[in-house]
Amino acid sequence: MSPRWEPNPNIRRSHTVVCTRHAHVVVTPKYRRGPFTDEILRRCQEVMRAVCADFETELVEFNRETNHVHLLVHYPPKVSLSRLVGSLKGVSARRLRQEFPGHTRKYLWGDHFWSPSYFAATCAGAPLSITKEYIDNQRRPG
Repeated sequence: MSPRWEPNPNIRRSHTVVCTRHAHVVVTPKYRRGPFTDEILRRCQEVMRAVCADFETELVEFNRETNHVHLLVHYPPKVSLSRLVGSLKGVSARRLRQEFPGHTRKYLWGDHFWSPSYFAATCAGAPLSITKEYIDNQRRPG
């Protein structure tokens, strides 16, 4: 590693890339009904943390509103965000339905726990306006 680079846990390094990629992901339960209890949320967070580890990603933050869950994930470039979210939703739905069948059945019906859609926004170290300004101010060869 170059001596001018200080170690930073938010920067991932491999042979061909140096990057940092974070995404804010929001998932909602089917029908936007709130099946969440503290116990279910703790288990959901554990399951999602394990799924992230399988993808060599990190679940940085996990929290919820009344009818949706917020995640902040730190993921490498080799991971497709859509595949990661699909696995997060699929594995957590299966486990929560298996472990809390009576409770989830009261709020949800059919074979689905999560809504098929999700929100994802990539996050970086600097706001978009600062990044745009930085690129705009680069010197062009004259």
